[in-house]
Amino acid sequence: MDIFSFITLFGGLAFFLYGMKVMSDGLEKSANGKLSKSFKKFTDNRILAMLFGAGITFAVQSSSAVTVMLVGLVNSGIIEFNQTIGMLMGANIGKTFTSWISSLAGIDSDVVWINMLKPAYISLIFAVAGIIMVMMKKPKLQGIGNAFIGFAILMFGMHLMSSAMEPLSEMPEFTELLTAFENPLLAVLVGAIFTGIIQSSAASVGILQAMSMTGGVTYGMAIPIIMGQNIGTCITALISSIGVNRKAKKVAVMHLAINILGTLIFMIPFYICTAVFDMPFMRETISPFMIAVVHSIFNILTTLVLLPFCKQLEQLANKIIPDSKDSDQPTVILDDRLLTVPSMAVKKSLDVALYMCSRAKKAFLGAIEQINDFDAEKANEITDIEVELDRYKDQLATYMTKLYKISIAEEDLKTVTKILHTIDDFERIGDHALYITNVGRQLYDKEMTFSDDAFKELEKLTSAAQEILTMTSTAFKTNDFELASSVEPLRRVISKLIRKIKNNHVQRLQTGDCTTDLGFMLSDILTSCERVAGHCSNIAVAVIEINYSSFAAHEYLEEVKTEDDYTRKYKEYSAQFSLEQ
Repeated sequence: MDIFSFITLFGGLAFFLYGMKVMSDGLEKSANGKLSKSFKKFTDNRILAMLFGAGITFAVQSSSAVTVMLVGLVNSGIIEFNQTIGMLMGANIGKTFTSWISSLAGIDSDVVWINMLKPAYISLIFAVAGIIMVMMKKPKLQGIGNAFIGFAILMFGMHLMSSAMEPLSEMPEFTELLTAFENPLLAVLVGAIFTGIIQSSAASVGILQAMSMTGGVTYGMAIPIIMGQNIGTCITALISSIGVNRKAKKVAVMHLAINILGTLIFMIPFYICTAVFDMPFMRETISPFMIAVVHSIFNILTTLVLLPFCKQLEQLANKIIPDSKDSDQPTVILDDRLLTVPSMAVKKSLDVALYMCSRAKKAFLGAIEQINDFDAEKANEITDIEVELDRYKDQLATYMTKLYKISIAEEDLKTVTKILHTIDDFERIGDHALYITNVGRQLYDKEMTFSDDAFKELEKLTSAAQEILTMTSTAFKTNDFELASSVEPLRRVISKLIRKIKNNHVQRLQTGDCTTDLGFMLSDILTSCERVAGHCSNIAVAVIEINYSSFAAHEYLEEVKTEDDYTRKYKEYSAQFSLEQ
């Protein structure tokens, strides 16, 4: 092979791999996050899990990516190991789709419309169609357009690899090299090692299909190579399992076990038969189309044979990697392995943000109770929640930055932006819960109490604070725009209420009904309540603005104050939380 053919071959491989990546991103974007929404529905039933595994692998165009994602999901505690077995088998079926695409390189016909399916022509058609869709403003069409462009790049890469292989058919050295693959064990080993090196069974099969166009690859050579390619694709999952808990390691082991068992189940009987009976077709040359057929049949049959034995496979994995104390250790909050399937990473991030929301709410509502009824055990729990919220905020902020750097669907981008604009507010609500708890501790330690009038005013204020926090929490969790729009008028009522309480406190100081020390403590509570109301307003604005693909909080707040609905709600809350009642 001359230097030009060598460069063409590896350049074609580069285009092939890049085209797969672009097509994968486009398909996932066009799904608009439906992969993550459907996930839990299908993992409990082995047949549905298998079908879903095939579907998600088709969408992301990589069984390795799906397996790495499953390692991350188990390591994060989102699903259990036994729920992944059906999906791993389905992933083996889903990955065969690319081999059918690349088999188009072998088309040779006198019929014009059939010849148009050749990579050299079809890549141009899909590229033009894809660019037209990308230029449109509809996100779903843009996703499909990107998938089309990725398909065109992939097909162009296949065309380059096929072209580079053509001169090899006339080289005796190449013929001698191929004869070595007549040894099935060597062919399996070569297929596994080469696929492990490039970490893509689709690309490895594509290269085999390009080689078959030289006319030198027989069924006897191709079948064991294909089996070996299935084993080689497991290397990515094995690498990703480094540093994870034992349950997650079992996912990588199971992926390897399924492919090795599948190879043994079919290879041993098949080659016993070929040794006993003469099978002329094994000496016939194989076409790219038939490689796709063999690839699909092998993976489908392997799945059908092994699917009924999921329980036994689970027991095998448990024997290879037995559970120990580290299996009960806390799982990671956000696993980078989930980034291989961005929609799943976004779903997990939203779950963490929702958890932060519920914990911040619990901390603040608990802190209010500490003002009049201090409990050291509950106070320690609030302190723990505040530390937890700090940790979650830092990890989410870092994770969101990583998500921004990869290509994600429009809806997922909105979710990421919403999370990024609200996690600081949840963390700050936890801080203010701790401040109020500390006031409760001081009142308890010094055996001090507020006057009856001050206590009644605080009851009214804390009731409003509970209302706004509950309303904000619900709006954030359910994306309720109407409920979110009720937050700002209540925040304004709370600010007015606090000013009134401060004025009343000054009057009580003048009459001697309150002390300076109690005044400082009251001021801390009022400040925290006002700040919490402000953070609730920020969260509500994010819920509204992000879903309108805009984030201009100041402009929004100025505009909303002029609306009739805002004025009506403001008057209702003013009456509900009036100090004169």
